[in-house]
Amino acid sequence: QVQLVESGGGLVQAGGSLRLSCAASGRTIVTYTMGWFRQAPGKDREFVAAIYLTGRNTYYVDSVKGRFTISRDNAKNAVYLQMDSLRPEDTAAYYCAADRARWPPSSTPGEYDYWGQGTQVTVSS
Repeated sequence: QVQLVESGGGLVQAGGSLRLSCAASGRTIVTYTMGWFRQAPGKDREFVAAIYLTGRNTYYVDSVKGRFTISRDNAKNAVYLQMDSLRPEDTAAYYCAADRARWPPSSTPGEYDYWGQGTQVTVSS
């Protein structure tokens, strides 16, 4: 079992930045593809980014390319999402998730085995 806890969400103005963290416990995440998803009210959970085992491979949904950066620190058992140039449409609850070592990554929430409780990001215009 892997327990995931997100932090770092908050309220920010458009154009601002936030850095989300995902702390894992229970097992090492070194054997998992790690992903970030988001869900806005009334919408389906949406894939945002994923990172493969060593961190050299990353993948992003088109809408965040060039603005968001996913990274991982396996020694700290943690994953991060640096979000720059934030837009109001980025407003959502953001979730960290773990999948078996898979690349290219899945963008389907049901393929991920472990989830955090989410952290809210609100971007004001």
